Amino acid sequence: MCTVFINLLLQAPHIGHVYTAVIADAAHRFQMLLGCQETVFSTGTDEHGTKIQEAALQSGSPLPQYCDHISLQYRTLFQSCNIDYTDFVRTTEDRHKSEVHKFWNVLQAGGHIYLGTYSGWYCTPDETFLSENQLAERQGPDGCTYKVSAESGHPVEWTNEENFMFKLSSFQDDLLRWLQNDESVHPAKFRRQLIDFVSNDDLLHDVSVSRPKDRVHWGIPVPDAPHQTIYVWLDALVSYVTVAQSKLWPPDLQVIGKDILKFHGVYWPAFLIAAGLEPPRSLLCHSHWKVDGKKMSKSKGNIIDPLDCIVRYTASGLRYFLLREGVAHSDGNYSETKAIRILNSELADSLGNLLNRCSGKTVNPDQIFPKFCQHSFSIYCNSDEALKLVESLSALPDLVKDHFLACNFYKGIDCIVATLHAANRFFESQKPWELCKKHQSPHQNGVLHLTMETLRVCGILLQPIVPELSDTLLRKIGISKEKRMWKDIRPFSWEQGRLCNVPISAEKIMLYKRIMVSKS
Repeated sequence: MCTVFINLLLQAPHIGHVYTAVIADAAHRFQMLLGCQETVFSTGTDEHGTKIQEAALQSGSPLPQYCDHISLQYRTLFQSCNIDYTDFVRTTEDRHKSEVHKFWNVLQAGGHIYLGTYSGWYCTPDETFLSENQLAERQGPDGCTYKVSAESGHPVEWTNEENFMFKLSSFQDDLLRWLQNDESVHPAKFRRQLIDFVSNDDLLHDVSVSRPKDRVHWGIPVPDAPHQTIYVWLDALVSYVTVAQSKLWPPDLQVIGKDILKFHGVYWPAFLIAAGLEPPRSLLCHSHWKVDGKKMSKSKGNIIDPLDCIVRYTASGLRYFLLREGVAHSDGNYSETKAIRILNSELADSLGNLLNRCSGKTVNPDQIFPKFCQHSFSIYCNSDEALKLVESLSALPDLVKDHFLACNFYKGIDCIVATLHAANRFFESQKPWELCKKHQSPHQNGVLHLTMETLRVCGILLQPIVPELSDTLLRKIGISKEKRMWKDIRPFSWEQGRLCNVPISAEKIMLYKRIMVSKS
């Protein structure tokens, strides 16, 4: 059983949100490719809190309609990006509210929640309370100095109110024990950050888990205390339990951005331990996306709309670029020039053109995926290029599996592209168009078989990355849906007679040529 959970804050989606979802979707699809019988992939929208109240007020829309609108944007975007989630949870749903109340009651019954007075700094954009050593000072346009969150740079305000508090400080040893497991948080740099935070007594103080209703009315009421609403992050984090229930807990993987690492790597495991539940087995924290080397922000006007990217590059193009260029441990850099170059070079040329060339009637007049002939192959396809391709293709599945299991999709893609480059060199060196003219069918069929076998293996491996494009490729070379699982991937199992002159379709892979035209 594999469970992959992500959740999204309620704001208009940008490529950073898509990146989180695509990572989780690729991990989910890879588990299905391996034959996992029951895999759950949940996402959704966090719809409560001060930030939502203010955003709805500024938009002029009633709160429920505002949340409906933004949540629908995510559903529509995910559908456009082939994000194949099994559950989409909204924190305004009745099933979730019920689960939050149950979770709260468990915490309270265990003596982990008490009523106290909170005085301190609150950051509304981040929905979090901050201590003095988490603040910085900035000078405003008016010349005055004001306090901001040292991490996000967002402004803070002094708050003095009666809240329910969670005894976070009493879970220091439990949190450190969880974090000592190398698998708990990836990459390692983020796990080290959490260990440093949890080890610091000045930072690990009890946290407020409610707000007065007269300040935050858009939230789930505290059981038996309707004058208080449950803190938005406790509310939001419980959405994972809403989806999973006890039968699917704990999740094998949770995918988050680094801006919410503290909530998922400190608060969340502490809440779970207090409630008698295991923390997630693995937390994957990814870095952010910059645009042409600059941080994305509304003020700079450089937020990238993923729907615009889909119009320009297709959904497969956007997915491929994000997973090809994104690395978890460092911020990625979105550049339209780079995206066009990568998609044209790797998907249009290395993959698409190779497929079109080996299936064109000039070199493949019978329009088939030729069967393998060991005798002909040994005689005609024994060049250095052929041997290098056979070696690369034989090792490819195991290499990709290791990288994909670690969610290092960029490394797996790099291995696939290297093998495609080897296949292109082999194809070019053999000159099958000349073999066809000379009626050298055994040699020609050997070239076509090795090239198309490379495309078959790469097409299966690319299914978690670009499912739509992979389907087009595999359909073209005659690979049925029943023969696209991991158990079918082993190349060169020719003695089984798996492929015997399979007919191929006439359609061409031309998805990315229009990008070259548009930039000429």
